[in-house]
Amino acid sequence: MDLKKLNDIANRMVAPGKGILAADESTGSIAKRLDSINTPNTEENRRDYREMMFSATEAMKNYISGVILFDETIRQKAKDGTPLVQMIAKTGAVPGIKLDKGPKPLPFFPGEVVTEGLDGLAARIAEYVALGAGFAKWRAVIDIGQHIPSYNCINANAQALARYAALCQEGGLVPIVEPEVLMDGDHDIDRCMQVTEWVLKEQFMQLHYAGVKLEGMVLKPNMVISGKKCAKQASPEEVAEKTLIVLKRCVPSAVPGIAFLSGGQSSLDATRHLDLMNKMGPLPWHLTYSYGRALQADALKTWGGKADKIGAGQKAFAHRAKMNALAATGKWSDKAEAA
Repeated sequence: MDLKKLNDIANRMVAPGKGILAADESTGSIAKRLDSINTPNTEENRRDYREMMFSATEAMKNYISGVILFDETIRQKAKDGTPLVQMIAKTGAVPGIKLDKGPKPLPFFPGEVVTEGLDGLAARIAEYVALGAGFAKWRAVIDIGQHIPSYNCINANAQALARYAALCQEGGLVPIVEPEVLMDGDHDIDRCMQVTEWVLKEQFMQLHYAGVKLEGMVLKPNMVISGKKCAKQASPEEVAEKTLIVLKRCVPSAVPGIAFLSGGQSSLDATRHLDLMNKMGPLPWHLTYSYGRALQADALKTWGGKADKIGAGQKAFAHRAKMNALAATGKWSDKAEAA
C-alpha cells in the first residue's frame, strides 16, 4: 500500500472549493430520473446524460474534484469515442467507482438491511484500477424507526465498510466510507443525532480493527437532520450545529475530509447547510459535498433528454456546482444563488 499516494488522492477529492459528483446511479435507479423527463432508459440516453455533465468544462475544472461512476459508465465512451474516464481525468477530476452491490435484508431483523458485495472484491478492485479509477464508494443504509436501528445492523454494516475500505487501500483505491442514516422517518433531529453518533463511533472502531489508514480515506456521512415526516423541522442553523457536534465527537482529525451526501434534501437546503457548517469553522477536516440529486436535478430537468438543450443543461449543472463550491468554503449567500 502506497499511503502517500492514497493521501494525495484523498486530498484532491476534498480540495477547498471543490466536491464530488455522485453519478453512480444503477441502471434501475437512473430509470426513475429519466422517467421524470419522459426519456427512455436506454444505454445511449444514460451515456448522453452523463456526458452532458462530464463535458461541462467550466463546472468540471473549477468545482468538481471527483466523479463516482457505475460499472456501466466506467466502461462507456463518449459520442466521439473518448472513454468517459479519460474525459473526466482531463478536467483534473478523479474518476471513482461504486463497489457495493446494494442493501439486502438482514436475517432475523425485520426492516433492517446490510450492504453486500465483498465476495470477489479484490479482483474487481484490480480491474477498476486498470480502467482508471482512483477511488471507490460503498454505501451502508441505517434506518430509524420503532426499535431500530439495532446494534447488529450497525455493527454488520460497519464491519462490511471496514473490510471494503481495507481491500481498497490494499488494492490502490481511496475508499469513500458512507454509513448513511436515512432521513425518511418521522424522528426528530435529536434522535438522528443520537443514531448518527452511535453509527460513526462504531464505524471508526471497525476501521481501526481492520487496519484502515485514516489518512487514505474520505468519509461520506449524512447530515444530522429531522426526518422528512417529522412535524417539527429543525432550522438550518440547528442542522449545521448538531452535525458539527457529532463529527467533532466521532471523526479523527487524521481523516483528510468529509464529503456529505445530500440524502433527499432539496438542492438549496443541501447547499445552505454545508455553507453554514463551513462558516462555523475552523474545523479539523475539509467539509465538502458528494451530491447526486442535489447536483443533478436542475440539469436533468433543463436538459429534458433533448439534444438541443445540452448547453442549457450544462449551464444549470455549472450553477449548482458553483453554489456548492462556494458553500464548501463558507462563501455561499442568497445573493450568489439569485445571480
